[in-house]
Amino acid sequence: MEFNKEQMNVVFVGHVDHGKSTVIGRLLADTNSLPKGKLEGIRARCAAQGVPFEYALLIDALKDEQAQSITIDSARVFFQSAQRNYIIIDAPGHIEFIKNMVTGASHAEAAILVIDAAEGVQENSRRHGYMLWMLGIKKIVVLVNKMDLVGYDQAVFERIQAEYAEYLRGIGVQPMYYIPVSGRDGAGVAAHNGQMSWYDGPTLLQALDSFEKARTLSDQPVRMPVQDVYKFSDMGDNRRIVAGTLSSGTLQPGDAVVFYPSAKRTVLKTLESFNTEPQSQVSAGQAVGFSMAEQIYVRRGQIACKVDEMPPAVSTRMRVSLFWLGRQPLSTDKTLILKLGTAREKAQIESIHRVIDASDYSAQNGNENLVIEHHDVAEVTLRLAHPIAFDTSDKLPDTSRFVLVDEYEIRGGGIVLEALPDEVSELRDEVNLRNQKWIRSHVTMEQRYEKYNQKSALVVITGPKGIGRKRLASLLERQLFEDGKLCYYLGIGSVLYGVNADLKRRDAINNWREHVRRFGELAHLFLDAGQILIVTAVEFTKSDLAILQTVIDEDSIKTVWLGEHVTTDLNVDLVFDHGESDEEMAIRIKRLLQDGGFIFRF
Repeated sequence: MEFNKEQMNVVFVGHVDHGKSTVIGRLLADTNSLPKGKLEGIRARCAAQGVPFEYALLIDALKDEQAQSITIDSARVFFQSAQRNYIIIDAPGHIEFIKNMVTGASHAEAAILVIDAAEGVQENSRRHGYMLWMLGIKKIVVLVNKMDLVGYDQAVFERIQAEYAEYLRGIGVQPMYYIPVSGRDGAGVAAHNGQMSWYDGPTLLQALDSFEKARTLSDQPVRMPVQDVYKFSDMGDNRRIVAGTLSSGTLQPGDAVVFYPSAKRTVLKTLESFNTEPQSQVSAGQAVGFSMAEQIYVRRGQIACKVDEMPPAVSTRMRVSLFWLGRQPLSTDKTLILKLGTAREKAQIESIHRVIDASDYSAQNGNENLVIEHHDVAEVTLRLAHPIAFDTSDKLPDTSRFVLVDEYEIRGGGIVLEALPDEVSELRDEVNLRNQKWIRSHVTMEQRYEKYNQKSALVVITGPKGIGRKRLASLLERQLFEDGKLCYYLGIGSVLYGVNADLKRRDAINNWREHVRRFGELAHLFLDAGQILIVTAVEFTKSDLAILQTVIDEDSIKTVWLGEHVTTDLNVDLVFDHGESDEEMAIRIKRLLQDGGFIFRF
């Protein structure tokens, strides 16, 4: 294989036993892409075992596949034409392995969908067509294979073409070619053999070579899902290296980068690599490590982007198209883990818009009793526990794809069709603008951490009235102060009758969200100064906390509930049932801060 040639990834899909592997094997043989002696060796082995030779045996390398006579994984093979190199992905056709097919197809730029001329369009033919649409693959060829079994009959080919074209039009898919072939005899694969004089279109090989490469991912806006962050401390090395794989765009030192969903900004200082010369630029597909000019807090699951390019969407709500693989039906009361890029978040279905039977594309419109059955395709609105950054499939497909996990097993997957507003969308935009305009201190946060021997944090002590929240907060402040920590107790009453006095005079109830927002902005100032801020509030709710998590880095917030039972929907870090003394509770809160890395000893 000539490695300086252009390369294209192509996936072969189709119903089980429709001959994908045979067509691929024939393509490899007819283009002289097999290792020397491979074809002869398999022919000899078949003769010795008394079994007929099949071209599919050239790529059937997995033991499970040989035992079951079905492709159960996405096997990859390589071949080259005069124009380019190809990576061929042979995806499984059996319905039980459809998630393997999706995994293989997700890496492809083009797709070959194989249909048996004798059997015609089958259930999985339709499912796979829908999957290709869902994955955003535009370059599609439909092969009507095994034409030898129907006597190379033109009428059979045209009937299958008409039937499948009608189905594909219904889901918005327009294949580039319909090609009649015989994988066994080689007709229409790499050359015409005279058996189908009525067909004047391209061979499979010609169709592949006619595909134009898509715009390179390096020309797209930067997206780098953060895989991990590495901190060094030996011999004065205080670098914090952000690592991941660049899914699109290019990066180089000096680029202004922003991390979503936090919208924190910094400048890329250096590109880092292990045991190699430092690079001046990295492009899409490369593993990336870079240090930052300012040591901001970044964590796994965020997406790094360039400041001056199209940003991703950020929300807790999204309209998606998903394919359900779970044995049990999926309903709105089921909690799953959504994995998109490196982000992992709890997700629930907020509403089901329609459920589609991919075998015939019949649809049921959403209602409160609708559920998603095994192998159904559905359009739904998902709600996440926390906001994540993502793109829609029409903009950047790679960062629109997700999987749904339940009990450590992948139960489904899909693409994001639309970003939907949530309760703090407007506030999130305001905070992003604030972060852009924020005048940064010449004393960095990292320098404050090292000087103060602590990290900034917000401790929210909440619970019912008359339970001793203020007393505990005051004691915690005193203990942290005596431990040498920079801390402050800010009661919400101090804000209500101070900064928020104008709101209280008007309507305290209707303006509660604005109270919390302003409270959060005050807390942001304390945290930006490197302090540990302790606040108290009556019966904080999940929506109250969401406001604070939008205004302040959510990883800096710890919540404590004082009272026998949590009486709101708030998920808290620590609960006291009032059976412990104030001193014991203060020590446990300090231990919570220590475990979170905010303080290092007390």
